[in-house]
Amino acid sequence: SFPTRRSSDLTDGTLTSSYWVPGGYWAHSYQKITACNNFLDHITNITMDASTKAIMIAEVRTLRAYEYFNLALYFGDVPLVQHVLTVAQANSVTRATKADVWAFAETELKASAGVLPQTRPDNENGRITAGAALGILGRLQMAEQKWSDAAVTYKTIIDFNCYAIDPQFRELFLGTHEFSKEIIMSSQYLKDVYGQVQLIYLTPETWGGWHQYSPFNELVKEYECIDGKTIDQSPLYDMNNPYNNRDPRLDATIMISDRTVFRGTTFTSKPGTTLSDRLNEYPGVWSGYCIYKFLEDDPSVSVWSSGTNAILIRYAEVLLGYLESKLESGATIDQALLDQTVNKVRGRAAVNMPRVTTTIAADLRKIVRRERRVEFAFEGIRYYDVLRWGIAADQNNLQFTGMKLTNDPAHYTAYPVDADGYYIYKKRNFIKGTNELWPIPQSERDINKNLTQNPGY
Repeated sequence: SFPTRRSSDLTDGTLTSSYWVPGGYWAHSYQKITACNNFLDHITNITMDASTKAIMIAEVRTLRAYEYFNLALYFGDVPLVQHVLTVAQANSVTRATKADVWAFAETELKASAGVLPQTRPDNENGRITAGAALGILGRLQMAEQKWSDAAVTYKTIIDFNCYAIDPQFRELFLGTHEFSKEIIMSSQYLKDVYGQVQLIYLTPETWGGWHQYSPFNELVKEYECIDGKTIDQSPLYDMNNPYNNRDPRLDATIMISDRTVFRGTTFTSKPGTTLSDRLNEYPGVWSGYCIYKFLEDDPSVSVWSSGTNAILIRYAEVLLGYLESKLESGATIDQALLDQTVNKVRGRAAVNMPRVTTTIAADLRKIVRRERRVEFAFEGIRYYDVLRWGIAADQNNLQFTGMKLTNDPAHYTAYPVDADGYYIYKKRNFIKGTNELWPIPQSERDINKNLTQNPGY
């Protein structure tokens, strides 16, 4: 949903095997896998409580499976290493098929979920639970289009009865809500000890950040009006005041010029000023929008070292995944199922969007996909979704736009705008049939001649 000055090559048609993002991801993933393998290779020799040992093993197997699921999602065929290797062995491994890697991950996740506890006490917040293992498994099964299996997996999580949709939305991503019953899996951070540095990239320069991320207006357009209709259908939509009467998640997610108030100051990115976040400070780089979703209102929270955890899986994903899986499996969809799933997500107190009532498959599919896009914006799920839906090229081969600059585009000449007055921003050239997979890093292939390359690189 957004470009950055740091990782835009992934989707602009210029991706190569020497680009640092795939290389860094590959290296970090296999470092984690090696740590898991080292643990699993030696834990059997440790004398300790058998139940505790079994749970720890299940936790580590889940973490390893999570890494393998994502590696195969991004790279396709990857080495499937299950034990610590010597240097010579590591430098001669071959790629296992994506199907084999995912089959391994599925087996590991199912086995682990049967051992892990359903809940944890607060002092173990962040440790893997059965719900986390099943949440990863649900993603995997949906990616494989095993719809009936995914529905069973998600229904199992629902039947645990230990998760719930939080009445808040924006607050869910702040430090005050780290123990919310909606959070199933999260990365743990501790201020000034193991602090999260992501806020420095998200925060506008007005508040001491680097403003690295600029959302596209194409995402903004996806938020419905408060009557539950899209902007091209709702009588509440005013093209001259496009941010009014919209799904509350828009204001909770996107920082909008001269509208969003953060820490007592109104954000502005109007061009032609001397303000820090003006559109033309870095021409062609910023869209005029910022990500607001994760920014801490508390001024004492450092943008350099936040202790706020990063959510990886939420209960909202389980509910929407269950509905999508039931829909795609061909099961009968009724109002009761809609009310148990998508309408719980839309109905949280801070959002309170109208209930979905259609059971027509084609219409409901559009609604579910749009709901996932706006509900999980910037949470790392969108890329997974467009890959498994087979629409990555369609979604990236576009002329993207940014903030609204004028209500009189025919006579506006200061900056390029489209017919509705939105800043003409980034053009993407995603290469269909190639860029759906990342290239195997050249640095790895220089070391290991047995690693083949993905087509097109």
